[in-house]
Amino acid sequence: MQNRSMKMLGASAALVLGLTACSGGGAGSDEGDGGGDAAPEDMTVGVAMPTQTYERWLNDGASVEEGLEELGYTADLQFADDDIPTQQQQIDQMITQEYDALIIASIDGSALTSQLDAAEAAGIPVISYDRLLTNSENVDFYVTFDNFAVGQNQANALLYGLGVLDENFEPADDAPEETLNVELFAGSLDDNNARFFWDGAMDVLEPYIEDGTLAVPSGQTTIEQAATQRWEQETAQERMENLLTSDYRGEEELDGVLSPADPLSRGIINALRSAGMGDTIEDGLPIVTGQDAEIASVSLIAEGVQHSTIFKDTRNLADEAVKAADAFLNGEEPEANDTESYDNGSAVIPSFLLPVEMILEENYEEILVDSGFYTEEQVESGQQ
Repeated sequence: MQNRSMKMLGASAALVLGLTACSGGGAGSDEGDGGGDAAPEDMTVGVAMPTQTYERWLNDGASVEEGLEELGYTADLQFADDDIPTQQQQIDQMITQEYDALIIASIDGSALTSQLDAAEAAGIPVISYDRLLTNSENVDFYVTFDNFAVGQNQANALLYGLGVLDENFEPADDAPEETLNVELFAGSLDDNNARFFWDGAMDVLEPYIEDGTLAVPSGQTTIEQAATQRWEQETAQERMENLLTSDYRGEEELDGVLSPADPLSRGIINALRSAGMGDTIEDGLPIVTGQDAEIASVSLIAEGVQHSTIFKDTRNLADEAVKAADAFLNGEEPEANDTESYDNGSAVIPSFLLPVEMILEENYEEILVDSGFYTEEQVESGQQ
């Protein structure tokens, strides 16, 4: 296996996508309680989150709840434990109780059309949070990150870790001459974002696969083959174990794995370590990417185990969701900076996209610790 010595990469070299805001109108009903007639303390916003088993959703829910309450609104935060009927029932109750706005991070973006119809009929504005609500025109606004850029960043991180790209993400002068073997993982197909992540990553990786720089020994190069239902760590670990058994039994070496999210990354790393492929990158562990900068994975990055993750500052995402709700409840339209990209199958949803950053061993302190997102003690322990 080739030497993957790491070059210094400061935060200034991290791939950061800046977005310029432009105005855009909402897509749904302009009825409801907006217009400033009611005081914030008389209004309730329902916040529907998919699960409590994923660190980021706990953080997102708490941040949205805190932001709404700071403005004087009552927030009803509910988690659905990755059960679609539970989330449907929770949102039905919010509508029945005549909540004034809804912020929804869906389990399955296509499973809430009847709830969205009911919200429209009741004049309740709906904000889709990070995961796009699909197949309904009754979605008023979407707040998310540039998900195509997330995938591009993951692919570039993989190529950098493999030595194909240098610290400026240009072709490396000392790039390996032999073909490098990689395997590809994707997210859950019922999450619309999974396709954006995949498309962004493959936009970068496909030319390298076509010219022979990279190979995928399993032949599993479609999103359907690479998908991981419900983003489950155990599912990713099992698939990685199966790939190692079926495609890496002889002299074939695995050099890197494209992973779209940190829980999957940790499952993949568990499988690689159990197969005796190294404990750290320095002693031969394949390059593994990630997403969400979960503290357990950031700790692994600091230890030289996981190569990278993508940081999406969910504090800012929560802020934008709260701003959008506040705008609707005051009879205004929230500010969009993208009114073209997010077609949910029934309408193009006005959106606010936030930038993302690549996290590596060389820059995690500057981006995550110095900004106060984590403390050094949390990174060392791997726990919040």
